Amino acid sequence: MADPTFYVTTPIYYVNSVPHLGSAYTTVAADVIARFKRMCGYDVFFLTGTDEHGQKVAKAAADAGKDPKEWADEVVTHFYAAWQDLLITNDDFIRTTDERHLEGARSFLQLLYDKGDLYLGEYEGLYCVQCETFWLPSQLVEESQCPDCHRETTVVKEENYFFRLSQYQDRLLEHIKAHPDFIQPNVRRNEILSFIDQGLKDQSVSRTSLTWGIPCPFDEKHVMYVWVDALLNYITAIGYGRDEAHFAKYWPAQWHLIGKDILRFHCVIWPAMLMAAEMPLPERVFAHGFLLTEGERMSKSKGNVVSPAELIAKFGVDAYRYYFMREISFGQDGSVSMESMTARFNADLSNDLGNLVSRVIAMVDKYVDGIVPEPGREEGLDTELKETARGLFSQIDARLGVLGYADALSAIWEFVAKANSYVDRSTPWDLAKETSLEERLRTVLYNCLEALRQIAIVVWPFMPSACEKLWAQLGIPEPISRQRIPAALEWGSMPIGGKVTKAEGLFPRIYE
Repeated sequence: MADPTFYVTTPIYYVNSVPHLGSAYTTVAADVIARFKRMCGYDVFFLTGTDEHGQKVAKAAADAGKDPKEWADEVVTHFYAAWQDLLITNDDFIRTTDERHLEGARSFLQLLYDKGDLYLGEYEGLYCVQCETFWLPSQLVEESQCPDCHRETTVVKEENYFFRLSQYQDRLLEHIKAHPDFIQPNVRRNEILSFIDQGLKDQSVSRTSLTWGIPCPFDEKHVMYVWVDALLNYITAIGYGRDEAHFAKYWPAQWHLIGKDILRFHCVIWPAMLMAAEMPLPERVFAHGFLLTEGERMSKSKGNVVSPAELIAKFGVDAYRYYFMREISFGQDGSVSMESMTARFNADLSNDLGNLVSRVIAMVDKYVDGIVPEPGREEGLDTELKETARGLFSQIDARLGVLGYADALSAIWEFVAKANSYVDRSTPWDLAKETSLEERLRTVLYNCLEALRQIAIVVWPFMPSACEKLWAQLGIPEPISRQRIPAALEWGSMPIGGKVTKAEGLFPRIYE
């Protein structure tokens, strides 16, 4: 029997600039759930990529004195490098300039045209180039500024093809109400319900005022509106219009992970387009919050962005991934700072986990020559540690099932605290002084190593590099990436007789 499939996506990122903390935040979140699901035995397809068409990209290229495709080819290398630095395990990377995407997107739009869901009309409205979005006068701030990026909008009047979005209003409402977890978190679901209740207007799907885009198959002087083009990446990457077996295997996606600023495109336009094409809708769309620095949203336009590389250089990739998944509740806005990152590193990683690893490995090395001992009779303290470990998988599985990354890590760190407490209360340094207590010493040391083994497995999706180093110290031959949970979390699976290895501390304390 084939493994169950799991398809998770990030939004595709604009190539008007290099990756920043916001794009890295979504991508790390997707990577954690992809790694966790692989450990759970799923056949995972994890997609990310770049959005390379539209006026914003064309402008960035022109400002740099380059052809848009040449510009995109250069910028995309920064995304490849950033995701490599962050240990991202995406299965594919889609570019909207890829031939496979062009073919699939044109095929999809032709289908809507043939069905009569597209019609030719004229649009006059206020347009924000930065956000690639049309706005109503009532939505503007300061009379003429975009409500998202606060740049000046411009009046655009041109011939467009329109998608009959208004015809899908009732079906959309029915679907959202019938599937309460389709849009998460709940505050975003309510936002979309309120938006739809106000009445949906037909959506422009083509532009004639620019050429940097995918030509519409039924009218070559029109190019696809960049948001239509971009949304279709989720199906073109997995074979739509090209490899139907592969497409059918993975669609619909279990999770679209996005920022809340692109909520309406993903929760109104995209599902309506799929309904028009008579295709299944994604199971769930999760819109996370913004990263804030000094109370302001981090964005390229405000010039307050920090590159992932800067923080990785200071804290290391594992601490970087841990911090963003632990510090901020996924779905809410969250403040980030160098100070809070340092505090989190020293408290959670250096003191709690790093110290636990160092002292357990050192005691095993000192008291039993680094050999994993055979445990003896179980006592109350041992049972207590074992019982805490037994409930760990169900807690993590439930919390990651709703993308509660911070909650999942909180549960894991409760077990780390339990293991530290076990060491303190069982006092192996005292046991080692009495020959008559040798069996008890072996039992305690074995349980300490078993706790570290379990911690390594459950923390690996979040901090893969550090956990692989810990795994090597534990001397377990089978790679940690091949562990399958929950079976691998069966207590007592630490191989007896293996050799542990002392190494440099995983998380040396940072002193400012």
